[in-house]
This record gives sequence, structure tokens and C-alpha cells, in this order.
Amino acid sequence: MKRVIKWIFVCLLIIGVVATFAFLWSRQQPKPEQYEVLRVERRDLSSHAIVTGKVEPRDEVAVKAQLSGIIAELYKEPGQRVKVGEPIARIKVVPEMTQLANAESRVRLAEHSLKNVQQVYARDSALFAQNVISREEFDNSSLKLLQAQEELKAAKDNLSIVQEGVTAGEKGNTIVRATIAGMVLDVPVKVGNTVINANTYNDGTTIATIADMSDMLFVGKIDETDVGKLHEGMKMDLIVGALNDQRFEARLEYISPKGTESNGAMMFEIKGAATIPDTVKLRSGYSANAQIILESRTQVLTLDEAAVHITPDSTYVLLAADSTAQEVTPTLIETGMSDGIYIEITSGLSEGDLVRGNTKTIVPPAR
Repeated sequence: MKRVIKWIFVCLLIIGVVATFAFLWSRQQPKPEQYEVLRVERRDLSSHAIVTGKVEPRDEVAVKAQLSGIIAELYKEPGQRVKVGEPIARIKVVPEMTQLANAESRVRLAEHSLKNVQQVYARDSALFAQNVISREEFDNSSLKLLQAQEELKAAKDNLSIVQEGVTAGEKGNTIVRATIAGMVLDVPVKVGNTVINANTYNDGTTIATIADMSDMLFVGKIDETDVGKLHEGMKMDLIVGALNDQRFEARLEYISPKGTESNGAMMFEIKGAATIPDTVKLRSGYSANAQIILESRTQVLTLDEAAVHITPDSTYVLLAADSTAQEVTPTLIETGMSDGIYIEITSGLSEGDLVRGNTKTIVPPAR
């Protein structure tokens, strides 16, 4: 009995040793790699460019102050709509002391001059009635009277302009009015702010910015590698992130003839007329992306671009004999356009052909 147990133990030991060596040997043997198998299929391809930019009104006007002074009243706030000629603000003129003194002095001198001329005219009028002086002398006296009266009126108007910003009898010159119809985007001044009129030396203080929000443009910049594929009239899809990625139609209408360098690349400005429904409240300056279709193909043979091997001399794929892709044949092909994922196959393959792709990545099961 003991001998039988001994032999059983020896057999089990031998079997364990053989099994261990067999297991270790099998672990050392190389396993065949598994590959992705891709099929040549027909698809619609399109190549497009994504341009980042913003949406802004086509017509945006800065309304400037036409005279210097202090903002006395503001009639409009940002967001309100205005018509042409509608009041936006009123400016109170603060006279400069030297100009005021000169204007007042001019009025006094004009009054004295007129008083003197009136006395001369009264005397000449009496002498002319008595035929003491000639008609010519009397006409000269009348002309001087008219000149003195006009000088006094001009002096008073000048004084009124210095004091009030308007001539005597006129109204509204201190009122800043809208020059276009649209929406008030910004009013950068407040009541009490000092403003400067537009002149040769400065642009003047901006009272308000007005824009026609019914006519919007997309303005962005595109890389030089894509700008040559664009032309006026191309369709654009606008995606506005601030409006939950809403899409709007646009039409390319401007491509800058001159580029600007940005981070080592030449960028060209483009503009597209956007079609915005009246129900959408769009704000000036919203960031947007424009998707422009550069090229498209309909129902062409395509293959995953990752399976295409490109060398300086040739372009080829590994044509698989079956779905395991263990046996492959290098096959030369010709390609067309690409959308970045799939590439057009113009020759070398047929619909339904199997092509070896990348090695499969085996993900271990979760514990």
C-alpha cells in the first residue's frame, strides 16, 4: 500500500513539473498581433476650414461733441433704439474767460460805434433834407449806419456763442443728435463730464456709439494655407457659443489682400454677411466660429486615413486577405481629398476591400 502511494506521489510530481515547463514555454512563445481591419466604403467627403472671430455690426458710428462744455443731460442709455436726429445729450457751454472778456469788449465797442454813427446819420439826414450835402454823402452815411448795426449784431452773436454755444434766437446747437438710426451700444460719458469738440487737433469726445444691429458681419482671420481656397460668395456656417452654439447662415464678402503676422504665421482678415433672424437678440462683439466648406465629394471610395502609408516615392496600403489581417499584400494606391479622418481613394482599391489598420490595443478587464 505504501508503495502504491509512493508511485502516485511520484507521478503527480512529474505531471506538475511537465505542466509547469509547458506553461512557461507557452508564455515565452510570441503571440500573433491583432490588427484593426478597415473596409473601403463609399462616403460623402468635405474639407472645411474653421475660422475664429466675432460678430459685429456693419455700420457703427461714434457720435462726437461739436462744441466744448459739460454734459448737462443724457436722454439715451445703452440698449435703446434711436432715429436719425433724435436727441442723445445736451451740452452746457462753459465759456473760457479770455474769450468771454474779448466778446464782451467787442459788444461794447460795437455799441459805442453804432451810437456815434447814428448821431452822424441823424445830422446828415437833416442836412440832406436842406440840400446842404449831396446825395452821395448821405448814401455813405446810410451805409456806415448799416455796417455799424451789422457789427453790433455779429458781436452779440459771438458773445452768445461764447456764453451759450448758440447764436441769439437759435435753438438746439447744444443738443447732440443721432446721426444714424439704430441701437445705442455705449454712452461713455456721464452728466457732469467735460467734453471737447472735434477739431483739427483731436477727434473730440465720443458722446455715444450707435450701430445698425439688423446688419451684422462676421469678422475673423484665416491662415495663409487656406486663404487661397476662398472666394467671395462662399457659404459660411456661423456658430455663436454665447447663444448655446446656435448656427446662422453667412456669405463671405471680403478677403483682405494683405496679411498680418501673428505668432509666426500670416493671417488674412475675412468678413461675411450674417443672416440673423429678428427673433434672435445678438450683441455686438459675440465670439463666433465660422465653418467654411473648401471642397466636397459625393459618394466616393474612402478609407480611414490612418491605414494609408505615405513614403517619398509611393503611397500604399496593406491589403488584407481576410478579416484576421495576418496575411497582407502591399498595394499601391492613388488618393484625392481628405477631411482629416477619411481620405478619397481614386485608384488601386475597390469597394469592400479589406485593409490592415493599426495594431489593436488590448485593454485589460477592470478588477
